[in-house]
Amino acid sequence: MIRRRVVVTGEVQGVYYRDSCRQQAQAAGVAGWVRNRPDRTVEAVFEGTPDGVDRLVSWTKHGPELAIVDGVAVFEETPEGLSGFDIHPTA
Repeated sequence: MIRRRVVVTGEVQGVYYRDSCRQQAQAAGVAGWVRNRPDRTVEAVFEGTPDGVDRLVSWTKHGPELAIVDGVAVFEETPEGLSGFDIHPTA
């Protein structure tokens, strides 16, 4: 089990990024959450198998069709044992 936090910059709000991320996470069997931040970035936490989490981190680098991703910062964190995947309110 691993955990990664990502912060995605670019045109990533208002393009269904969070819901698409939730769908991708559920398909990969990855737990965690995603939210918009006031600075117009998107933040997400992924917990699961290395393959599943790596798949989600790779997906964040392009996101859904309408997104224009400029960058993704990835942070390694200690897993907390999350279950399910949620869309959180804006930070």
